[in-house]
Amino acid sequence: MKVGKRLFNYALLFKRTIIFALIMLAIAVATELTGPFIAKKMIDDHILGIENVWYETNKSDEAVAFQGNWYKRSDRIYTDDEKIAEVRILQVGRSYYFVDEPIEFDGQRVVNNNELIISRNDKVESYEVEKLSKDELFNFYKPEIPMLIKLIALYFGLLVIASIFTFGQRYLLQTSANRIIQKMREDVFAQIQRLPVNYFDNLPAGKVVSRVTNDTEAIRDLYVTVLANFFTGIIYITGIFIALFLLDAKLALICMVIVPILIIWIKVYRKYASKYNHKIRSRLSDINGTINESIQGMSIIQAFRRQEEADKEFDVLNDEHFTYQNKLLNLNALTSHNLVGVLRNISFVALIWYFGGGSLGLDSVISLGVLYAFVDYLNRLFQPITGMVNQLAILEQSLVASERVFELLDLEGIDVSSDEIPRYKGNVAFDHVFFGYKEGEHVLKDIHFAAKQGETVALVGHTGSGKSSIMNLLFRFYDINEGKITIDGMNINEIPKQVLRKHMGIVLQDPYLFTGTIASNVSLDDPSISRERVEKALNDVGADQLLKSLPNGYDEPVIEKGSTLSSGQRQLVSFARALAFDPAILILDEATASIDTETEAIIQNALEVLKKGRTTFIIAHRLSTIKNADQILVLDRGEIVEKGNHYELMEQRGKYYQMYELQQGKATDIA
Repeated sequence: MKVGKRLFNYALLFKRTIIFALIMLAIAVATELTGPFIAKKMIDDHILGIENVWYETNKSDEAVAFQGNWYKRSDRIYTDDEKIAEVRILQVGRSYYFVDEPIEFDGQRVVNNNELIISRNDKVESYEVEKLSKDELFNFYKPEIPMLIKLIALYFGLLVIASIFTFGQRYLLQTSANRIIQKMREDVFAQIQRLPVNYFDNLPAGKVVSRVTNDTEAIRDLYVTVLANFFTGIIYITGIFIALFLLDAKLALICMVIVPILIIWIKVYRKYASKYNHKIRSRLSDINGTINESIQGMSIIQAFRRQEEADKEFDVLNDEHFTYQNKLLNLNALTSHNLVGVLRNISFVALIWYFGGGSLGLDSVISLGVLYAFVDYLNRLFQPITGMVNQLAILEQSLVASERVFELLDLEGIDVSSDEIPRYKGNVAFDHVFFGYKEGEHVLKDIHFAAKQGETVALVGHTGSGKSSIMNLLFRFYDINEGKITIDGMNINEIPKQVLRKHMGIVLQDPYLFTGTIASNVSLDDPSISRERVEKALNDVGADQLLKSLPNGYDEPVIEKGSTLSSGQRQLVSFARALAFDPAILILDEATASIDTETEAIIQNALEVLKKGRTTFIIAHRLSTIKNADQILVLDRGEIVEKGNHYELMEQRGKYYQMYELQQGKATDIA
């Protein structure tokens, strides 16, 4: 599905508000564009209308007294019996003259000694005239004043209505835009929860954050600024062209040449702007990834004095971003105001040519009111065009950002399942399992073992031997290539991932704590876990010994990653979390690797509490911590090379024996 159509589908979620806003916009445009028509009527009918035909009449209502007689304009006379004699009032230069007889034709006017001479082509006529004083001229204008006041009041009234509806439509459109982006961000974040773990292995966190924040913010600009301007502009332009056709169809057709020019120019602009914006968004994503990585590893960067190298890497990305931004700025500078200037000049040349040609032929003389209205409408026409053209850069940025967001949304994810499954007994079996992170490169080969309910199984081996991979497969963070893994006889590949993990728990070497409190990190805000259950879990693992010194106890605030807590305190919180969720299968991944000797005794007691009644898998480098395991699996290069308990493996004098003796020897040497 095309990006534009998908953006439109998001807008349809709030179509009622948007449609109502567009109706308000149409009303605002209609009321605002009525202004030049009112001005035209004021000019032609009430200001220049004094040159219409006048009649001497015997009725005084709506009539003007002049030299003892009453005179009415022809459009104020409703019956022929009111007409006595036709007269005219004509303007020559800046003066007005009274002609007490009809004129044969109109043309070029000249007055010499109270004689008006009108010439047109080869025709010449002369008339006796009388110059009107200011007071006399004002008397002829007096009947127009009430109507002029009404039209002025109507004009300002329409402006007020237009202002109210313009505010309303902008408010509703922007509210709708914000709601669309709110929904889109919810969808993007929900999609992130659905994505498999291997997606995050291949994409830095900063780039994912860029999709959720920067890209959706760019799309917000599309709805708030770009579409609002385009909606407004299109409706304004449509309304103006309707008004132009009502005024003069021929000139309106000439002005229509603006539309195809505008469309062609937009297509040319988008062709180049799209390429630059793809590069800009990509570099911005790389910059966010680099910043995030630098912040996470700042202690390492400073400890190894790599600040200058980090600066250089950042500068390369920043320079590339700057280069493409400059190219886009040059493109904008060449197209935006230049385009509007060209179109404006073309339109006014057409206007001058048309009206100028019309004024030369007296048969097609254009009224001053029509001229005013045309100039007014043409000036108004270029306001929305300017707005639309100036938004092209944001439009392209938004479309490129939309592509990136929809690319994320289109990734295959796993729907969150609300199904329930009875608590496992905890019988786990790996049946000749093969697995590789890359196709054709197996990191686990023919893994075959069984763990019975309540047993503790330890996984040992050198770094990269496949210990963590086995646990990743059990949790279905990744799926196996060959073989089968079962829990209580059920193939885990046939169980939804969320359902599978319902009765499983994990404690990592470096436990992750979320912003909140110690208590909220234990319950993870799960409503099924009560406060009493949280406190019992913390007490059962011995956390009260390490956390009682904190000012707020279990309500002590925790910032990102729990950096204000010691490693032992964080580990105990993660143990309590696992205990509170009461898993049937528990995985301890290097859970004691980074704990000091004093804290280790508390951790070991916590481990014993955790393991009761559960099938437990322990990944450990300290072999002294797994001596009591029911089963120890020794891995080497992805294969199980030895299997048995501590004493059986020591008797075999194989790899486990060598590793254990080596660790014990180191410990003796250190002592």
